Amino acid sequence: MEQSILNFYEKSISMKQVLIDAVIETLTMSLVSTLLATLIGFALAIVLIVTDKNGISPHRYTYKILDVAINMLRSFPFIILIIVLFPVTKFLVGKHTGTFAMIVPLTIGTAPFIARMIEGAFKEVDRSVIEAAKSFGTSKVQIIFRVLLPEAFPSIISAITLSLIIIIGFSAMAGTVGGGGLGAVAMNYGYYRFDGTYIFWRFLF
Repeated sequence: MEQSILNFYEKSISMKQVLIDAVIETLTMSLVSTLLATLIGFALAIVLIVTDKNGISPHRYTYKILDVAINMLRSFPFIILIIVLFPVTKFLVGKHTGTFAMIVPLTIGTAPFIARMIEGAFKEVDRSVIEAAKSFGTSKVQIIFRVLLPEAFPSIISAITLSLIIIIGFSAMAGTVGGGGLGAVAMNYGYYRFDGTYIFWRFLF
């Protein structure tokens, strides 16, 4: 009896450590991917808002090409995107599985979504504010960083927060194909053992 209790206790401690490690891996993937995707998305959003037909420097072809590319990436199923990007991930990271390897598809898969969200935040800025800045001889770069960005900042923060939540969900999905984190734990200890409550009870006890 005492031996069985001891074994149960040891397994519980072991499972808690697995979960702690998985949480750390998930947070690493999510936070780093959010940072990189935000930087890329911000750059894409600036190009979109500048080249839009009502933008600071309209350019129909540039906007159309970027618009189509972003829409295609946004509509791509993430689990398939991970597999399609295996060669790219291996080229950049040296392997296509693991916590840091999954940062590549997470970033590429989320950057278009963030770009569209930030573009929407920029478009919410009152046109009269932009026109007033132009009348004072403000340059295009100044309009972007001193007018558009400050005005759209609250909406951009909301977009980044929403994106982080989505990336956490994607990171769990990435764990099912070798990404590690909570997704891998759920698959290895829950799905393959046909016991969805196993992780929950081991975490509590």
